[in-house]
Amino acid sequence: MPPPETGLTVNSWYGKFHLEMHWWHAAHFALWNRLPLLEKSLGWYASMLPRARELANSQGYRGARWPKMVGPEGRDSPSPIGPLLIWQQPHPIFYAELCYLTHRNRATLERYGEVVFESAAFMASYAYFAKERQRYVLGPPLIPAQENHPPRETWNPTFELTYWAYGLRTAQRWRERLGRKRNSEWDRVIAKLSALPALDGVYLAHENCPQTYRERNYDHPSMLGALGMLTGDNVNRETMRRTLKKVMKEWQWDKTWGWDYPLTAMTAARLGETKLAVDALLMETEKNRYLANGHNWQRPNLPCYLPGNGGLLYAVAMMAGGWRGSPSRPAPGFPDDGLWRARSEGLNRSLLNEI
Repeated sequence: MPPPETGLTVNSWYGKFHLEMHWWHAAHFALWNRLPLLEKSLGWYASMLPRARELANSQGYRGARWPKMVGPEGRDSPSPIGPLLIWQQPHPIFYAELCYLTHRNRATLERYGEVVFESAAFMASYAYFAKERQRYVLGPPLIPAQENHPPRETWNPTFELTYWAYGLRTAQRWRERLGRKRNSEWDRVIAKLSALPALDGVYLAHENCPQTYRERNYDHPSMLGALGMLTGDNVNRETMRRTLKKVMKEWQWDKTWGWDYPLTAMTAARLGETKLAVDALLMETEKNRYLANGHNWQRPNLPCYLPGNGGLLYAVAMMAGGWRGSPSRPAPGFPDDGLWRARSEGLNRSLLNEI
């Protein structure tokens, strides 16, 4: 099963696990040549497909919708936030792709294919076609990864739009690898998905949030994930560079979470802003605090926060081992100024070159 946010240490969130956090807990295992530790929890998704299909169908969608906060039985928990969250939906596609890029064989495709295709089917069904502007829209209502937005006033969040495009494109590649035709509906959504929302040269949290850097500049700066966690295929690099620098300057870092620092570092690294990448990882703020026992302390009743640890491992793997299109030098995510000498071992460098 996916883990709770504090593992088995304290009873956070009633001991239930959060599927949107599974990426931060476990994706790093693949980069450090420990893929079996990721795969141990992936079978849960296949076992939960009937319930996920039932959830999607009950809401008028096709495919399988992955819930937010669940126990082993996979039933979504009551919450004013969880049922409206969507960024966990492409996660199983991302995990499956990590597995395939590590083991490029038909057995991997057949093992995870149904989860990939059912996840994508929901994503295509969820996107709403707005005829007046001839585009597909995400929401409303929805709550993005940055959970401080009112759902009825939120649509087209930057990160989720990018993740939707990634998920559908990856699912199409899986169809082709299995010798199947591309899904025409998925291609329509990919082609007409809304553009990433930007204003004054920087990306917004979502399309209806011009106040991103004034009133909503706390919690996760999730727009950075579009080029950081993801390869940013539909991202303008210079717009993201300005976004990164504005986030570093304007964000209320005392009101963030432990994985926001590696999130920021990955964006900085991909943009070649290596000093900012290190600055993000080493930022002196309460939520980026690591105790002597290694725990990422957040607050008195949350003395450890494993997504922070997992994010740190993912970011450091990229910074030390590279990423798709990274400079061809050792440790390309660290400054090349003579002050840093980074050594690494145990990395899956062939996988890193693909992500």
